[in-house]
Amino acid sequence: MSGTYLGMPAFPRAAEAATRNEQLRANLTHATRTIRDKRAAAVAELPDWQRLRAAGAAIKDRTLRHLDGYLERLEEAVTAAGGQVHWAVDAEQANRIVTELVLATGEREVVKVKSMATQELGLNAALERAGVRAYETDLAELIVQLGDDLPSHILVPAIHRNRREIRDIFREKMGDWGRAAPEGLSDRPADLAEAARLHLRQKFLDAKVGISGANFMVAETGTMVVVESEGNGRMCLTLPETLISVVGIEKVVPTWQDLEVFLQLLPRSSTAERMNPYTSMWTGTTDGDGPETFHLVLVDNGRTDTLADEVGRQALRCIRCSACLNVCPVYERAGGHAYGSAYPGPIGAILTPQLRGVDSPLDASLPYASSLCGACYEVCPVAIDIPEVLVHLRERVVQGGEVTVGGTRTRIRPARGHAAERAAMRAARWTLDHPGVLRAGQRAAGRLRRLTPRRLPGPGRAWSQTRDLPPLPAEPFREWWRRTRGDDGQEAGR
Repeated sequence: MSGTYLGMPAFPRAAEAATRNEQLRANLTHATRTIRDKRAAAVAELPDWQRLRAAGAAIKDRTLRHLDGYLERLEEAVTAAGGQVHWAVDAEQANRIVTELVLATGEREVVKVKSMATQELGLNAALERAGVRAYETDLAELIVQLGDDLPSHILVPAIHRNRREIRDIFREKMGDWGRAAPEGLSDRPADLAEAARLHLRQKFLDAKVGISGANFMVAETGTMVVVESEGNGRMCLTLPETLISVVGIEKVVPTWQDLEVFLQLLPRSSTAERMNPYTSMWTGTTDGDGPETFHLVLVDNGRTDTLADEVGRQALRCIRCSACLNVCPVYERAGGHAYGSAYPGPIGAILTPQLRGVDSPLDASLPYASSLCGACYEVCPVAIDIPEVLVHLRERVVQGGEVTVGGTRTRIRPARGHAAERAAMRAARWTLDHPGVLRAGQRAAGRLRRLTPRRLPGPGRAWSQTRDLPPLPAEPFREWWRRTRGDDGQEAGR
């Protein structure tokens, strides 16, 4: 893979291939079940978890209702603290801003701390086209980059790889980037982590430019917040002379008091920890301490359009904990790459179509990448009703109409579905409108039930490959009611 999601197939095709990969499914099953069991135990420790969850949702909703005001307050605070704020309406503008900022320093290498926003934008590829090499420093992101791969999970981007595969990637690829993997590298986690540390140490010391994301931005002070588990992020945030943070506009929170709620919700929901091992915060620049120059690039890229949807806007509450991925039966079987986006799993199925537009065949299929079991809503720390949004987006896909995408009104063509399915729905509607025909058909089906196949022929064969058709009863319910209760069954059918 080339480090970008462009050109990937729609979810049905991608998932069909992924579900046949037994190693992938084994890796995902082991990892997601381990994480979700630990998370359940961590959450159970707090008797007020549901109140915290409600508080997080309320803070996010209040912030989104007044997002313009909080963003202006954030810009004022960052500027007053010595930083520079840039606004990007879409991915192209954001990539251009960051590329120009890096080139202005005269550097051709940058180090990065994990940022999903930069994955969404395809920033690494844009920098590479300008002759700038970006080095990922998060361990999982490093694995993905060395393997010429793509992230497949919000929290654990290399979740689709096992220890043996990671060892092989380090052995084969680290030498191409400077320091080769140690001789005889084993697949022990401690050895793999040490190899990554040795590989990255000189990059940290040499880098003059760092690029980061942010988990939260505090509007009242202009403070950026990054939470992580390794410490590599802190190296990126403190050692370079220039720091560029690329952040989605929905990541702002009004006050430090609001931040407190999320610093309780996020670690327990993501890594099942009581608090994050590393929580880095910085406000503008300080002489003799940290980067000399700080740039904040605020990214829209479809978020304002999402905000305009009264049902779909709740997706912008997301704090990227990944809890919904770890309980989703569809994600566990299909993996993250099948979603064709930096945002996989249930949250990706509602966020990506809104950011990119449900009018494309790729993204129109994502709202259907769910069983609607509701497990994602139950674990979401900010109470995003993902099943509700999925059904809402399915309705938009089917009905078509016009939406605003990237500031442009776009016509969505109604989804017509399979010709056989449409014919079957028309026949069913006509039959249900004619009770006499329905009763005759039910009686005929009961008498011919012994001839009913266990598998469907033709187009229905794919559906019945993994399930039997339910057996037909000897008589319809109305006839049974009339025979046993002595009336025509009209009352029972209401």
